[in-house]
Amino acid sequence: MRILAINGGPHKGNTWRLTKIVRKILYRCDKTIVFNEIHLADIDLPFCTGCSNCFRRGHATCPHYKKIQPIMDMIEESDAVIFSVPCFQGHLPGILKNFTDHMAFMLHRPRYFTKKALIISTTGGVFADSTTKALAATLSGWGFNKCWQLPITALSWNDYKPTEKDLRKTSDITKKFYLDVKSGKMHVPGIGVLIPFNLFQAMCVGNKVEAEYPTEDNNFWPNYKGMRYAPGIPLTLLKRFAGWVIYLVGKRLSKTMVITYKK
Repeated sequence: MRILAINGGPHKGNTWRLTKIVRKILYRCDKTIVFNEIHLADIDLPFCTGCSNCFRRGHATCPHYKKIQPIMDMIEESDAVIFSVPCFQGHLPGILKNFTDHMAFMLHRPRYFTKKALIISTTGGVFADSTTKALAATLSGWGFNKCWQLPITALSWNDYKPTEKDLRKTSDITKKFYLDVKSGKMHVPGIGVLIPFNLFQAMCVGNKVEAEYPTEDNNFWPNYKGMRYAPGIPLTLLKRFAGWVIYLVGKRLSKTMVITYKK
């Protein structure tokens, strides 16, 4: 099992300390786990410029592609990803938000359908849960199959010493995360995931790459023609039916809505 830990904070403080505890718990569960780490603070990733190249022409045309692609490759090569995310004003730290901005094209063209994540956040007071929920929503849009969340109120500014209650919670969620990854089980996606998958697919039907406003979506979605979600991911009959309804709505909208890009 390969697990990638991404430190989304500007330093190695409370949340990273908790992440190291999680790593020890995982190692006790399975000493064959191979861990890799990325510290976004060390990547020196420039700000996303909003050029929309990733949407229009593909992410390989991003001006910061050489910084982004190695991270994408490491996610792809991992069985699961741990995101260490300190709570900044109830949301993601700036360097992590900048990274997710660079990956925004995946809300249109998701890919990590078999990946699972554990999102860890600590806060001095409140809103660690808001932070984990925000990133979980983004990762679901990227295709992540399951996002486990571990929000903790540390009541500390960079001097966090986990309480017994925090350690029990951390151990419980970490073990559930491990067993889920080990099982290889794929979870049925929610409606919130099926909506963009089927809408974007439907709205690209009949589009031509050489259209007035060409986007890479037109090349991507034919790969999923007739599919209500990614292959290998289970759908109940009700979810499959819902996907078809969303798809038909998207086809209808595509006749009257044109998304324009001008740069």
